[in-house]
Amino acid sequence: MQLTTLDIAIIGGYAVMIIALAQWVSREKAGHDKNTKDYFLASKALPWWAIGSSLIAANISAEQIIGMTGSGFAVGLGIASYEWLAAITLIVVGKYFLPIFLKNGIYTMPQYLERRYDHSVRMVMAVFWLGVYVLVNLTSILWLGALALNTVAGVDIAYGLIFLGLVATAYSLYGGLKAVALTDIVQVTLLVFGGLIVSWLALNQVSGGAGPVAGFAELMQRAPEKFDMILSPDNPNYALLPGLSVILGGMWVMHISYWGCNQYIIQRALAAKSVREAQKGIIMAAGLKLIMPIFVVLPGIAAFVLTPNLSAPDQAYPEMMKLVPAGIKGLVFAALVAAIVSSLGSMMNSISTIFTMDLYRHFKPNTNEHTLVKIGRLVALAAILLAMIVAKPLLSGFDQAFQFIQEFTGFFTPGIVVLFLLGLFWKHATAKGGLAAAIGSAVLSFAFKIWWPELPFMDRVGIVFLACLLLAIVISLLDREKGEARYADIKDIDFRTSAGFNAAAVATALVVMAFYAAWW
Repeated sequence: MQLTTLDIAIIGGYAVMIIALAQWVSREKAGHDKNTKDYFLASKALPWWAIGSSLIAANISAEQIIGMTGSGFAVGLGIASYEWLAAITLIVVGKYFLPIFLKNGIYTMPQYLERRYDHSVRMVMAVFWLGVYVLVNLTSILWLGALALNTVAGVDIAYGLIFLGLVATAYSLYGGLKAVALTDIVQVTLLVFGGLIVSWLALNQVSGGAGPVAGFAELMQRAPEKFDMILSPDNPNYALLPGLSVILGGMWVMHISYWGCNQYIIQRALAAKSVREAQKGIIMAAGLKLIMPIFVVLPGIAAFVLTPNLSAPDQAYPEMMKLVPAGIKGLVFAALVAAIVSSLGSMMNSISTIFTMDLYRHFKPNTNEHTLVKIGRLVALAAILLAMIVAKPLLSGFDQAFQFIQEFTGFFTPGIVVLFLLGLFWKHATAKGGLAAAIGSAVLSFAFKIWWPELPFMDRVGIVFLACLLLAIVISLLDREKGEARYADIKDIDFRTSAGFNAAAVATALVVMAFYAAWW
């Protein structure tokens, strides 16, 4: 796919605009110097619309857009379970997790773990998350983003790495979370607009010009096998979406870890004006999750009908972008860039927050606020530079880098969820029990991978979660006899939610149930 001069001008104009907007929203009142609350938590003043849009912008990147469209091509609508069940998970996190986190006034997830367990848990998890965020998450977002630009428009991968790293740095480094979150409403608007254009044109092409509604009906008629939400064991993609396990098993563990225990995601909710404001943002994000398959799954199914002989499923999105006319193509490409850059900016800020607030401030407790912000900026810059340097040698050898990353993080996900769930809601959980779950998760996952390789990834996550839960409970009960438990005090936490939140939660659940009922 070739970009015209007009397309390139639009992309360049978008980059300049988003950088300028980020600097403008990040400005402070005359005489006020940014402190850690300003830089890492956006002055704890984020409105609901910034929280909701930023949650989605941080979540959706190039690997989701291209990878999920490819999964739509190969698997079908079943892959939308990742989006629709995430909407339910967001409701749960908003009602039960956020009130506890915000009541504790924390900056980071490791900080909460210290308050609930002990200092050793905080240090272990802070170092662990820094390593994963820098060498796995940030690097993979950058690498897969550059690959996406190369696949969609032929941009040289080296230039793509440099371009994305520079834009992400220019737009997020000075203002921190405020720059990222307050501009993400623009990023998400562009992302939705670009996605709808591709879907509209793809469905219209399927219908022969009769419109997207007719195109959707045509898809269901010509490719009915792509509209199975629950795959049977004889389906060639069963290992990816193992039947009822999708709605009854390991996917919930993965979602709770990602949406409820992940600094990269939860940090924008920690920066809310209030619990109610954070919950309104959660509802917005859940609503966007419900419609996300329209532009990350349907184009893939349309590509299956229009061009069934693609060399690889991940060619589906670039193939559908060929339908977009010049000029508009620049906007759609800018939407792809927006998805990558917003994810990079969010990850850079989370890395700098954990390093500065959990590690640096521990070893330099008397450091002033100005210096801490400076350290945060330097760490964010160092992280993106390191990612730009190591991305190719670290990930270029993997044919399926995204799948490898999912598999790798899945080794630790069950234990992290146990650590948080017991810490949040079971007063007898101890540090030894929590760490045993975290370590046991990796050991058991590797063991299953070696000795039961045919077990679907999602089923393995569910089984390991249950084993780690039992392990943590047993060890905690043994520790409790020695008086080692640090109780979780949630007596004063108000879990009541507004009538609007409750109505939206019920509506979200009913919509998801209707989707599964329609395409069971």
